[in-house]
Amino acid sequence: MKDTKPSILLIYTGGTIGMVKDYDSGALKAFDFSNLEKQIPELKQIDCQISSLSFDYPIDSSNITPDHWIALVELIEKNYHSYDGFVVLHGSDTMSYTASAISFMIDHLHKPIIFTGSQLPIGDLRTDAKENLITAIEIAALQEDGEAVVQEVGLYFEYKLYRANRTTKISAAHFNAFTSPNYPALIESGVSLEVNNAALYRADKTKATEFSKCIDSSVLILKLFPGLSEPILRSIVQTKGLKGIIVESFGSGNAPMFDWFKKLIDELVEQGVLIVNITQCFGGSVLPSHYETSLARINKQIINGKDLTTEAALAKMMLLLGNKTPYSTYKESFEKEIRGEMK
Repeated sequence: MKDTKPSILLIYTGGTIGMVKDYDSGALKAFDFSNLEKQIPELKQIDCQISSLSFDYPIDSSNITPDHWIALVELIEKNYHSYDGFVVLHGSDTMSYTASAISFMIDHLHKPIIFTGSQLPIGDLRTDAKENLITAIEIAALQEDGEAVVQEVGLYFEYKLYRANRTTKISAAHFNAFTSPNYPALIESGVSLEVNNAALYRADKTKATEFSKCIDSSVLILKLFPGLSEPILRSIVQTKGLKGIIVESFGSGNAPMFDWFKKLIDELVEQGVLIVNITQCFGGSVLPSHYETSLARINKQIINGKDLTTEAALAKMMLLLGNKTPYSTYKESFEKEIRGEMK
């Protein structure tokens, strides 16, 4: 009889979760994922088959680049039809950036891709790594009527699964390192897994999964602040090759109404530089033209980032630029929700 247990592929990209302490020397060394079930016997209680592979050269997440996003998508594409779900182990510092990017780079996803990591190495006495890893695998293997319960890119940390492109890292010191300020958790882990079915994303089942590997990183993030001067801002935004700017504005989308600032925005738009307006607040959304100081009042071509996180806005901009979205339709394309990333 054919084994019908879900098959899960664990992909280690690098990060704290993949390290263990050598108690003789006190040094950290790479965890051997080929003996995963031997070293974490609790995994045998999950009704699934687990395989693993690693990047050839695992990296600290601070060194992540779009090239690594492409490499990860290629790994998932290569193994997509051989596994029922994927768990990606990643350093926490840039996990929301990578997870958001992967969500945009895979269209019509019908399987779970769950990102997780840890604040402490897997061999530490008080580590959060084992719980995060075990539950992430359990979620990836979760099925109902032969179908995956989660069919999107998620990020699991400290008892909660979030939609990946809704997350941001909020702490370098606590185990609850991530949150989703504008969207509820998809699953909460307690005595049992509590699934928020109404919050889950579903792609069109009639369409085949597609993988995009075109990323254009000719962009920057500009956080507005009191004291931002014209000479400094001009020196930054007039960089040759700049194609897009994510502006983290005040409150619900507000910006200084200085003449030089308005003139500079108009110049950038005229040059074809794309400008996306998101709020630098922890939660909430851009409300264009809500106030006299709204950035949207400066130029009608300003793109409304609505309630996007910085990480999701950046990834979405890079993907649309990489896919050669025409300038004439870029605003419309960006403001349209494509992976449950905004409302």
